[in-house]
Amino acid sequence: MNDSNRGMIEAWNSVLFTKYSRFKHLLVDGLSQHSEAAFERCGYPQGARVLDIGCGFGDCTLGIAQRVGPSGEAVGIDCAENFIRAAETEARKASIGNARFFVGDAQSGELGGPYDYAFARMGTMFFAKPEQAMANIRQALNPSGVFTQIVWRRRDENPWLHEAELCVKKILPVMEPQGTNQGPNGPGPFSMTAPDAVSTMLQGAGFARVTFERHDCDICIGRDLDDAIEFALAFGPSGEAVRLAGAEGEKRKPQLVTALKQTLAPFARPDGLWAPSSTWFISATNPS
Repeated sequence: MNDSNRGMIEAWNSVLFTKYSRFKHLLVDGLSQHSEAAFERCGYPQGARVLDIGCGFGDCTLGIAQRVGPSGEAVGIDCAENFIRAAETEARKASIGNARFFVGDAQSGELGGPYDYAFARMGTMFFAKPEQAMANIRQALNPSGVFTQIVWRRRDENPWLHEAELCVKKILPVMEPQGTNQGPNGPGPFSMTAPDAVSTMLQGAGFARVTFERHDCDICIGRDLDDAIEFALAFGPSGEAVRLAGAEGEKRKPQLVTALKQTLAPFARPDGLWAPSSTWFISATNPS
């Protein structure tokens, strides 16, 4: 384990795993709309070998495995053993035999290449040393291998998170942790929003032909209003603001719930609460 990623890895394997498991019904289904659109563009052929970075619960890995067929292989890596065990369970339930998972640090660890492609859905924004991670991923690719990653665009382009954040921060004292900045200095969910900086980083890691495509869609933020409020209080920048406020955040929970009801109610539809989201599909090629 690389020391620069140690704290983040411990968090993903404990408190973050618990939080993601609690809201799996929103995160997997919501984020799948972005990954499914990206898969259509990737066009992974039968027989391809694909690395899925930061695979989480393994839903992308399993989707890739189905696309590459029995002659291909999808390999999921995650730094958290708990996610890997959950992904392996999902693969067994789905009887998908060409998906494999392992615990590892994609920033500096052995990735088991060479691969024809690499993929990451929200799996590259939390590296302590992102350029080192990009170089490590490139070295695991065959010549002309393509790396596609999905990352969030700016906060204000993602009302599914940002509206709740603005609401909560009107009530709680603002205490910004490190790594929530808009630029590529992360780690943090918005660390890869700037195309110029990110493309420079990828080129510095040895990639070529870097492209960005914007993808927008509404995603579900709650089965009902209560579910959406619980999600906002626990997840994303609004949940982080509550956590950082400590006792004050707990004290003001009733006030926060009332305010969030007003903020989130306009997103209600018959099938739940849905809000706009926006990502970059970033593609980069390992030169031959």
